[in-house]
Amino acid sequence: MVGKTALITGVTGQDGSYLADLLLEKGYQVHGLVRSGSRASSAWLEETKATSAKLGRVFQLHTGDIGDWQGLDRLFRELRPDEVYNLAAQSQVGETFKSPIASVEVDGTGVLRLLECIRLNKLETRFYQASSAELFGKVRESPQNETTPFHPCSPYAVAKLYAFWIVKHYREGYGMHAGNGILFNHESPRRGENFVTRKITLSLARIRTGLQETLRLGNIDARRDWGHAADFVEMMWLMLQQPTGDDYVTATGESHTVREFIEAASAFAGFEIVWEGKGLEEVGRDRKSGKVVIEIDPQFYRPSEAAFLLGDPAKAKARLGWEPKVKFVDLVRMMMEADLARISPKT
Repeated sequence: MVGKTALITGVTGQDGSYLADLLLEKGYQVHGLVRSGSRASSAWLEETKATSAKLGRVFQLHTGDIGDWQGLDRLFRELRPDEVYNLAAQSQVGETFKSPIASVEVDGTGVLRLLECIRLNKLETRFYQASSAELFGKVRESPQNETTPFHPCSPYAVAKLYAFWIVKHYREGYGMHAGNGILFNHESPRRGENFVTRKITLSLARIRTGLQETLRLGNIDARRDWGHAADFVEMMWLMLQQPTGDDYVTATGESHTVREFIEAASAFAGFEIVWEGKGLEEVGRDRKSGKVVIEIDPQFYRPSEAAFLLGDPAKAKARLGWEPKVKFVDLVRMMMEADLARISPKT
């Protein structure tokens, strides 16, 4: 019996990798949209291809772009997917300040193109949109839930806000099964190296082995709600199994600062960080060696930033039965151990 067909945009990213694995295990035929020139030969992709072959499932990559209307339309008519998970995005918030127009094309109007492919082809496709806690921006209440007012404070968040409302419009206006997963921060050993959590663990591993001198960061007192990506993709799937589409906060309900992440990761890497100084002059020094490990660099500060994000996943827990499994300290340990294993000389 052939399983459901799912299309994942952004399949080469962290979330796309875990979601593809999950759907294959559940018997889906999985298709992934990959941008031309994108890195589509990562270790996880090779593992996923092997898994799909072993299970007798389809795992097929298609070259395309959510900015290409005609290409998307052809793909939708060919696949007629049962479910679409839109994970494609310019997801590095800081980068969207440098290229706001291109970011809006992907994170905003790219979502509209996908929805139109479903509507115009009269498909019964269920649609998941990876929304973001960055919508809350300059938060007006804490914790944040599905009724908290939005106040985005980056080009990324503004584009995601457009995407949120266009998904809601297609659900209410056309009766489409479509929903937004308002994703708080989620990490894993598969996180991209240019995201702050992975930058921390990878840099500490390099410092530990003498390949790097110091780790330079911006606002280390920014507070985030961090979960594991594998937990979050399970929530994505659960959302599309419901009778109707809806919007759900996806979070752990716990908040930690970047400073806390640094301290936890440092401990797993064998450092004991002691903080000295204030503001831009603050440093993190390893108590045992006396070496400065962490430095503050103003170039990594954003023009504006959501300083305190804490999600309330009560709706998801009540309606979907979803609970995050991986705790903060275990997440940091997994990431730190994975990067130490990557960097340590092979013997």
